[in-house]
Order: sequence, then structure tokens, then C-alpha cells
Amino acid sequence: MATVAVTDATFDAEVRQSDIPVVVDFWAEWCGPCKQIGPALEELSDEMAGKVKIVKVNVDENPNSPAQMGVRGIPALFVFKNGEVVSNKAGAAPKAALQGWIEESI
Repeated sequence: MATVAVTDATFDAEVRQSDIPVVVDFWAEWCGPCKQIGPALEELSDEMAGKVKIVKVNVDENPNSPAQMGVRGIPALFVFKNGEVVSNKAGAAPKAALQGWIEESI
């Protein structure tokens, strides 16, 4: 299961109303650290399919969702469980660190 592109319009349906935990990656095309963690998130999305859904929100195209979440810098990662934020982190990290953080959060 590849990562899912989410917009301001689909944020509530894809994230807050999801039956499984959701990792939200707020990113932008011009962001170097965002591009660094992109492939790791794609791999984790496949490896953790069914346990967690990983979605990406482009902050340039969708300004409302990051504003509501108080995102000040990217990449900004949030874990939602039952519609609520249970954990968040900012900045790039290696795949193993991202996986550990996700597993602890869900």
C-alpha cells in the first residue's frame, strides 16, 4: 500500500475518520529533508500495510490542514489514532528511527 496523497478537502475522511492509525507527513516539493524521508515512508507504508496508513499532505497546495495542526516547519509528522493526535515529530530521520517511532505510537 503506497502512501496516499491527502488534501485539505479529504483530510478528515482519510485521517480523522480512519479505522486504523494514520501517519501524516506534511511536506513540500522544495524541501530537501522531506525528499530524504519520502522513500523510507513509502517502504514503511508497504511493510506496515493493514497496521497503519501513511498519508502525505503537500503544504503548498493545502495550507489549511497544516495551519490547523500548528505546523511551523517541515517535514512534520503526526500519528493519529481514533481521530486524535497521539504523537508528532519534526525533521528527517532514518527509516529505522521512523519505524520505531510509528510502532511506539500505534
